[in-house]
Amino acid sequence: MLSILIPTYNYNVFPLAKALSAEAENSTLPIEIIFVDDASPLQFPELKKLGTLPQVTYIKRTKNGGRTATRQLLAEKSQYPKLLFLDADVFPVHPDFIARYLKHITQKGICLGGITYKKEKPKSDQTLRWTYGHARETLSVAQRNKAPFSSITTGCFLIEKEVFLNIHSTIQVTTYGEDLLFKQKLEEQNIPVLHIDNPVYHLGLESNQQFLEKSLEAVATTVILEENGELPKDSRNIQKIYLKLKKWHALSVFQLYFSTIASKVKRNILSENPNMRWFDLYRLNYYIQLKQKKRA
Repeated sequence: MLSILIPTYNYNVFPLAKALSAEAENSTLPIEIIFVDDASPLQFPELKKLGTLPQVTYIKRTKNGGRTATRQLLAEKSQYPKLLFLDADVFPVHPDFIARYLKHITQKGICLGGITYKKEKPKSDQTLRWTYGHARETLSVAQRNKAPFSSITTGCFLIEKEVFLNIHSTIQVTTYGEDLLFKQKLEEQNIPVLHIDNPVYHLGLESNQQFLEKSLEAVATTVILEENGELPKDSRNIQKIYLKLKKWHALSVFQLYFSTIASKVKRNILSENPNMRWFDLYRLNYYIQLKQKKRA
């Protein structure tokens, strides 16, 4: 028995709903598929046909509450003990996508199939998200198992309803990067993690500028969670590098060096061929700035 839950906002989820419904209809286990639209202003004519798809329920909220609140609502409305969360902008790689997860329906904790990206390069204004995805998120099962918690991506995961509600109901973060706290709480509670080979394509690529802004927002969220004592100060690579620079009394040296290349770095990461090392440096510099403001 499985509840497939998809929060959506300004995205045409009909192709995803159609694919999931077709597979679910042929399953011997009871499956429900619930979409909750978080008060999207954009209209997609195809969505009017969602109600005709077997096992699919579509709910549209009248007021925007954000992804965290929408996921909470989805979990509360689900009727089965196992929850399969999907982002609206993903699509299964394999036609037996649900069946692959059902093989692990008795697995305790959280089960993840992985994220991947199309090989075809997107238009030049979307290359930052695509390059980052290929470099940092498209990982084999073996690679993910080397660091099972840090390899968690929340675009697609199977989890026990009880576990999800217990953890997620304590998360109050509404900014981009709230998944950091979700992963941290999973690790703190020692929730079992199983990585399997069942990826989804991430299709919804933001513009380079939008992804840069979201990435900096995630950095800011990291600092806020640190200050609130909700996130260890050495859980992310960016934090660990900061602590090393601080230990070596090299923060000012780094910032002086970065100031000489800052404009060049930003042009590159917003270009058609962004360099991930420079992207890391840009975020690290922003993190240092925020930490200094907190100390001031």
